[in-house]
Amino acid sequence: MAHQRHKRDTNARRKPTAVVVAGPLAFLATASAVTLGVLGATPQAPDFLAAEPAVSSASDGSAPAPPGVRGDVVSRGDTRRTITKPTKLELVLSEGQTKKAINRADKTLWTQAELNLWNQPGQKATKRGELEAGKKVLVTGRSLYGRDEIVVDGKSRWVTAGYLSSDKPFTLGGECTNGSSVDSGVSPSVVKVHQAVCAEFPEITSYGALRGGGGDHGSGRAVDIMVSGDRGWQVAEFVRKYYVELGVSYVIYAQNIWSVERGGEGWRPMENRGSATANHYDHVHVSVF
Repeated sequence: MAHQRHKRDTNARRKPTAVVVAGPLAFLATASAVTLGVLGATPQAPDFLAAEPAVSSASDGSAPAPPGVRGDVVSRGDTRRTITKPTKLELVLSEGQTKKAINRADKTLWTQAELNLWNQPGQKATKRGELEAGKKVLVTGRSLYGRDEIVVDGKSRWVTAGYLSSDKPFTLGGECTNGSSVDSGVSPSVVKVHQAVCAEFPEITSYGALRGGGGDHGSGRAVDIMVSGDRGWQVAEFVRKYYVELGVSYVIYAQNIWSVERGGEGWRPMENRGSATANHYDHVHVSVF
């Protein structure tokens, strides 16, 4: 009887052992199944768009929230905002840049032709007036799309590039302020020559145009500009330079002649006529068409 009880007790003690062993086996079977399930499943990409803070550029220029700091979250249904950089034209026309350019402007140039004034250099420019030739204007140094920026009455204006120069231009029919004049009845081109030379060389006050006899003087198509020396050459070259605008046919000075017909030859020497006046040493002779 005692032996049978001992056998039952032994069996009873082994039964829990079997249960303990079965537990780990069940865990291993479950883990294997889970592992197989994980390996057999299709990997899913992490949803960074929903998890990460939205990166955007604030209007005040502040930087986006750093990692770890919760910011605005963009959901899958939202459209990511596109940040567009300002164009070169927008930067140039910005109020701040324009004001800075005007305040820094300290250089002046001469207009070489009559120019239209525009409010901007772009294709949508609007005309804001005109600027006559021979005007001294303040420039900012900014250029864009074939136009240069100038300052007119404290405002930014744009003109066609290439017509501003540091050299004072010749202005046809410039104002003569020294009281000199030419005879009435002469050619309009003679009047132009007088006005141009008088405006450029105001110290010259003596001119001779219409007189009796034949030739260009008799017909009112010539004028003598009473000047000598190096100044005479400056006047002669000035008239020759603008022969088209002034309607000049030929110029004589210091026993030399230049004519439109033989312009490519430059100044050509003339024969001696016997006196300083006859050889044009004391005046510049100008004939017009």
